[in-house]
This record gives sequence, structure tokens and C-alpha cells, in this order.
Amino acid sequence: MGAHHLPQAQAGAASQPCAVSDAPGRVVRRPVARVQAVSAVPGQAVPRGALRGRAAPLSVAPMMAWTDRHFRRFLRELTRQTRLYTEMVTTGALLHGDLERHLGHDPLERPLVLQLGGDDPEALGRCAALAERWGFGEVNLNVGCPSERVQRGRFGACLMAEPALVGEAVQAMRAACSLPVTVKHRLGIDDLDDDEHLARFVDTLAAAGVDGVIVHARKAWLRGLSPKANRSVPPLQPERVLWLKAERPSLRVELNGGIADLDAALAWLRQVDGVMIGRAAYERPWLLAEADARVHGRVNPARDREQALRAYLPYVEARLQGGTPLGAMTRHLLGLFAGRPGARAYRRVIAERAHLPGAGPEVLEAALAAVPETVRREPPGWQRPAEAGRAERGALVDSAA
Repeated sequence: MGAHHLPQAQAGAASQPCAVSDAPGRVVRRPVARVQAVSAVPGQAVPRGALRGRAAPLSVAPMMAWTDRHFRRFLRELTRQTRLYTEMVTTGALLHGDLERHLGHDPLERPLVLQLGGDDPEALGRCAALAERWGFGEVNLNVGCPSERVQRGRFGACLMAEPALVGEAVQAMRAACSLPVTVKHRLGIDDLDDDEHLARFVDTLAAAGVDGVIVHARKAWLRGLSPKANRSVPPLQPERVLWLKAERPSLRVELNGGIADLDAALAWLRQVDGVMIGRAAYERPWLLAEADARVHGRVNPARDREQALRAYLPYVEARLQGGTPLGAMTRHLLGLFAGRPGARAYRRVIAERAHLPGAGPEVLEAALAAVPETVRREPPGWQRPAEAGRAERGALVDSAA
């Protein structure tokens, strides 16, 4: 790999039918060509058809138990342009479970991506059709999760060892819907961790028609490391993602892993098509409050944290009336004042009162009152020089798989 100027960071086809649902109760079979793994040729683009959609300059990573509909809806009070993802949803859950639970969302959450977990191209095609019907703007396949439970289902990161199967899945999803189809994956797994394998993997996806890849810039160990350890123990290697983009310039490549703030995101955006922020966006969501202006050239929706939280209250009230417990929503708000005076008192009010019977918006009013007014009214970006300094020193927060 050649040297790159990096922002500071821690370092032959039989036709196979695919059943897809075009309308409730109606299934149409479309041919899906069997995909062969493509040999990697440095610097050579893989022939492909027209791409759908566009790369997202900035997105928030799919994170299990975190990026549910309530968190996503709150983020829309901070940023209207940043692309959001669901938690990973398995094909079995969609085809045999509660669609409203897994696919229901507020239209304000869009642009919104449905992330799928699965290894059966036919099932993935059916789920992609569901995604389109339910108003999602993109469908993404998880090839990055290393958990043992996911491996037992034969999907997630272990699919990096089967590029032809992932290519068939991409073809099936594209045949089933008109949405962009993307894949989120690691640099490699176990001993399949060199640039030749990485290039062969993405070339196979490109030949299948993938509209873009989101690369978590570290490998995954499928044995011996927990999902949590797999987010920190294998070292970050963003230079390999830059190499991939340089070698395959026609491929849409988004970088994920170790992006802690907008300064780092904007630096990486000079070299890749998009940047995905993970845990930092959950633990310190206010960092997204100036994303619309700085990344997208639009007006930021919130002038301060208090306005953002008050704008979220009508949603909270509506969901309470529908039977959602207050704690299911407030648990996502604990990081709003992270690092600021009054943050501990704010969290304490929510922790002590949100779970009580009959708890409602008054809990959030009380939590706000525990924070000094000067802090509640701080505008987006007022601390940015200090945050930029921390980023330059490499104080990075890791993102999800």
C-alpha cells in the first residue's frame, strides 16, 4: 500500500429464481444469476450497471439496542440530513414476526436505511421488497457483526469468507426493489485479512451491482473475542479503506470506525465518499447538532439543547398515549448534556423517575431544570475548538460493528 496523508486516527451463471413480494399476498419470481467470486486486479474497475441513490456524506451506524425508532426520532431534532440506520433486523424476524415492531417508523426519521441480517438470497430479496413498501430509502446487508449468535445463523462477519453468496444476496435484493443496496463489512476476518481478499470481496459485490460499501476499518476475530472486544482489540486501519477507494475509484466507499466528531468526519470526507459515526453519536448526540450546516450546507434544526428536547416532547406524549413506557425513550437522552455542568443531575432525575408508574413529560421538564440555563442554551459548536484539539490528540470513540 502506498503512503497516504491521513487525518489523525487511532490506529458463469445458472439462473436461480428469487421469490419477492410486490404486494401483500402476491409473490413474483425473478431470475437471479448465480455469482462467481471475482479475481482482484489492482487498479481495474469491475464492469457494472447504473448505481442507485448516492453515498451519504454522514450517517449514524446501526447499533443493536440503541438505534431504535425512539433514538432515531430524537436525532431528527438535531439533524435532518444525516442518514440514519435501523438496528440489524434478521430476515426471519421480518418474514415470520411483527412487521410494525421491526419496520414501523416516523416519516421524519427519513432518510432511513433498513439493515438486514441473513444469508438466504431469496429471503433477503423478500425483505428488500418489504423495505421499499414501508418507506425506507435504502437497504443494507450486515456482513460485519462477529457475535457467536449471529455466526450460528451463518450471517454477519462470517459471510466475508463467502463473497459469491454475498454477491447473490445483493443481486436478489436489487431484483426485488428499486432501492439502493449496500453492504457493511469489515476489512477481513481471522486469517482472511489481506488486501487481495478485501479487493476480491468488494469486486464480487460490485459485479453483483452493489450500490456502495461501508467498511468498518478493522478486522473481526470470529473466535476468542466478544463483539465488544471486536470493536476495540483489532487495530483500526483506515489507511486500508483509503487504499480500497484509490484502487476502486468508481466504487462508493464509506468509512466507519474511530470517528469521534465532525472535525474528524470532515477530514476523512476529503478521501472517501462518506463517513459513518457510531458510539460517539449515541453517547454524545449533541455533536450532530451542527452536522446539517457543516456537512450538508443546510440550516441546523436546533439552536440549543433545550429547544431540541422540547421539540421532542410532542413525540414523547404521543408514544405514551400509545402505551410506550417513558423509559424506552428517555434512556436514549442521557448523553445530551455529556461533559457539561449539570449533566449528572440531569441523568439522575431521568434514572430515578422515568421508570415510575404514570411517569410522563414532567420528568424531562424536571431534568432540564437541573441543568444551568446557560448550559441549556449553548448553541451548536460553541465548544468545537476544544473538541477539535481532542480529536487531533487521537481521543477517538470506537463505532459499532
